[in-house]
Amino acid sequence: MKKTKKETFNLGLFVVIGMVILITAVYFIGEKKNMFDKTFTISANFNNVNGLMHGNNVRYSGINVGTVKNIDMINDTTINVELLINQKMVHHIKKDAIATIGSDGLVGNMIVNIIPGVGSTESVNQGDIISTYTKIGTGEMLNTLNTTNENAALLTSKLLDIVNNITKGKGTLGMLINDTIAANDIKNTLNNLKLTSQEANKTMLQLNALINQIDLKESVAGVLLNDTVEANKVRRIISNLEISSIEIQSVITNLNETITNLKEGEGAVNYLSNDPDFVKQIEESLRNIHEGTEKFDENMEALKHNFLTRGYFRKLEKEERKAEKEKN
Repeated sequence: MKKTKKETFNLGLFVVIGMVILITAVYFIGEKKNMFDKTFTISANFNNVNGLMHGNNVRYSGINVGTVKNIDMINDTTINVELLINQKMVHHIKKDAIATIGSDGLVGNMIVNIIPGVGSTESVNQGDIISTYTKIGTGEMLNTLNTTNENAALLTSKLLDIVNNITKGKGTLGMLINDTIAANDIKNTLNNLKLTSQEANKTMLQLNALINQIDLKESVAGVLLNDTVEANKVRRIISNLEISSIEIQSVITNLNETITNLKEGEGAVNYLSNDPDFVKQIEESLRNIHEGTEKFDENMEALKHNFLTRGYFRKLEKEERKAEKEKN
């Protein structure tokens, strides 16, 4: 059965439209993957690529500048990632640039971000290896959050136990919270401390006022504070007073011992002080001696006037007068 012209036309139109769509798709994909631009290759070494794949975008300061060309495992700790960069960007990317692996949005594909360096070094060349910085991956963040949640749960459980014990009155804090008497005692103690602090403050103010009233130039306190010579004299006086006090104490001790010995001993002093009859006898003896002395004086006066001894006494008086004249 022969095809009509209309069917032939429709078929040709469909083929042309399909070819246009295919060419357009190849163009946009090739442009996106830098298939039609001049490129150069640099690489970076990572410890973990976090799911990076061939064809993922490479961005420099937020601009798409290339794609991931190849991912190669060098050893168990190093992964080499080759980056296919547009030739137009060769003058902008420096040797001190830093490559990091991130995600395109929260759930987007992984990309390689190139961060510009801070220096003014040379531009990168074909085959250069730039420095890298590995960010914390989502899995590691989730693990950390999981550990944090477990620790928070344990901490919450411990805090709940502590609160329950406090509520039941266990421990010092529970006793203070539930025991009104202890709470009042603590309140009174704090009030007393407050009053003591106020009194101490008043005392300090009074001391400051007294110190301000002291004339440091004319008063004794000022002389003692400012004149080292006078201060040394006062220090020596105090030292001598201390020594004198010790000596006086020693003398008093000796006197006490002597008095005790006199009271408790058997000597004449103790006998005189304790035997009143003996004291009376001594008084009578002294009275008799006094009376005998008076009678002796009377007898001597009578002898001076007696004609037998009067010449002798006159002779003695002459010799006394002569001796006094010789002295004068």
